[in-house]
Amino acid sequence: MWLQVVHILQNSQNLNTKFFALQVLESVIKYRWNALPVEQRDGIKNYISDVIVQLSSNEVSFRQERLYVNKLNIILVQVLKHEWPARWTSFIPDLVAAAKSSETICENCMAILKLLSEEIFDFSRGEMTQQKIKELKSSLNSEFRLIHELCLYVLSATQSSELIRATLATLHAFLSWIPVGFIFESPLLETLLKFFPMAAYRNLTLQCLTEVAALQFGDFYNVQYVKMYTFFMLQLQAILPPGTIPNAYANGSNEEQAFIQNLALFFTAFFKNHIRILEASAENRAALLVGLEYLIGISYVDDTEVFKVCLDYWNVFVLELFEAHNQMEPAIPAAQMIPGVDGTGTAVHQRRQLYASPLSKLRMLMICRMAKPEEVLIVEDENGNIVRETMKDNDVLVQYKIMRETLIYLSHLDHEDTEQQMLKKLTKQLNGEDWSWNNLNTLCWAIGSISGSMVEEQENRFLVMVIRDLLNLCEITKGKDNKAVIASNIMYVVGQYPRFLRAHWKFLKTVVNKLFEFMHEMHPGVQDMACDTFLKIVQKCKRKFVTQQVGENEPFVSELLTNLATTILDLEPHQIHTFYESVGHMIQAESDNTKRDEYLKRLMSLPNQKWAEIIGQAGQSIDILKNQDVIRSVLNIFADKHKCCDFAWTTLFPTNFTDLP
Repeated sequence: MWLQVVHILQNSQNLNTKFFALQVLESVIKYRWNALPVEQRDGIKNYISDVIVQLSSNEVSFRQERLYVNKLNIILVQVLKHEWPARWTSFIPDLVAAAKSSETICENCMAILKLLSEEIFDFSRGEMTQQKIKELKSSLNSEFRLIHELCLYVLSATQSSELIRATLATLHAFLSWIPVGFIFESPLLETLLKFFPMAAYRNLTLQCLTEVAALQFGDFYNVQYVKMYTFFMLQLQAILPPGTIPNAYANGSNEEQAFIQNLALFFTAFFKNHIRILEASAENRAALLVGLEYLIGISYVDDTEVFKVCLDYWNVFVLELFEAHNQMEPAIPAAQMIPGVDGTGTAVHQRRQLYASPLSKLRMLMICRMAKPEEVLIVEDENGNIVRETMKDNDVLVQYKIMRETLIYLSHLDHEDTEQQMLKKLTKQLNGEDWSWNNLNTLCWAIGSISGSMVEEQENRFLVMVIRDLLNLCEITKGKDNKAVIASNIMYVVGQYPRFLRAHWKFLKTVVNKLFEFMHEMHPGVQDMACDTFLKIVQKCKRKFVTQQVGENEPFVSELLTNLATTILDLEPHQIHTFYESVGHMIQAESDNTKRDEYLKRLMSLPNQKWAEIIGQAGQSIDILKNQDVIRSVLNIFADKHKCCDFAWTTLFPTNFTDLP
């Protein structure tokens, strides 16, 4: 079989045929290698090595046959997983020696080393035994000095851009596992930073620096990390000013966009692991704040994956500050009673002061980019039309939860700044300065997301202004689509603040009556959202609707039942079910059985009238019950009665069947 593969590789001119032969050979090496005779194993090993050297010795053939050479490299690495180190002890020295004979051979040797590292450290699970993996890792570690010397030699001596790129890519594969001395006790970092300003190598260099940034060694290499970061920041500011990042990404090439993506990974990795060493001295804090400014700028880039990377870090960053702030506050009163003890939590207070400006910008970021909550059913489609959402986007819901959590922490750290930024942005919506569907949506989703994070008095004052401005905006804005967007935002915001609504009856009544108005709005999604919001509010405030409020002639539920037919006139059956469920919750809150039965009877009057009508027709002709419209009506009646309230089902159930013909 092996000789047939050799025959195909030597004689075929068709690349697909060669690939098929190598695929067969790879399968044999993976699963039957140890069953082959020694001479066949040696024959395969030597043949593959010779062909690789032959093709990579000449630059023309190496470039032309690159895909073929890459496949041969993969085959060689599969052989190494069986033969090295026990039966091929000289592999690394042989490879390093061969690399010094020609730049193209060296470039391919780098590719082989990269593949070997990935096979051992990234893709070995399920492919090899734990003992074999451990043996290969140990061998690669023990012989890495030769590889390290080769990489440094290449980066200092060659002018070949392809070889430099191959070497940087290989280093990137190594940096997560090599002995730490090779990074910090050699010229490696300085060499990498030398290549960072060069556009051709910038992304590969940044990926290498990101791997270094992700490592942790206690405090042992703090000086080196600070030096690396500060020098990196000096270079970066010359390459990409911090205020231009979103535009640079939008107008950039693929390579330039990848650079900004890699910057996000670098900053988040460095700050997660080493931010405290930058905080420690005044001379490094300026560079730290500039780095945070860059990351905030990157967070505005219109790319979901980039934003997710940034958001994950912001959540960790803000949570850590919030927890430190939270632990400090309970200790302050007790500490202030002890003479000589600083009760202000100096270190925590200084950190909050240090980050005051970035945190304020971060609040605006969360407000501007807040994801859509689950309760919002109205969305803008790809054609710019406002439509009802047909399918939930789970990724967006997960993102909303993380953003909501982050903004709540930010609000706790500075309630005043949070409130001022939101109200200022809302004012711009009212005066038309910043009006757009997206701007209003994200603002209102952010306002709704921080429910409960303020003290009640502040929340009440804040929400009165928000709801008043939103209702005014709805009145003054023209256009069906515009009004639908504003309506959805009013409904979302009020649904998030039940504590406020319970404490302010007039606002609660105004909001519910506004929902009843929206139930007549035929724009897709508005009626659904109005019914869902009504149910949500009733579940949290149901006692308010069955209690006669000051200045009212009767409980709200009684007034609602009087106008029931008008309120639900334009609703679809599934929306009426939700409405009946809401009123059922209200009635359930009534403690007086007599009143509860009366309310229930009034609520069921419309379904009972329809039922009596159907029964009357059935008395004339039983065939009426076979009519599809009649069957649907019967099902809707049962659904209304069931949705109304479980507690009343036993009362309602007998009346449904006693008059059947």
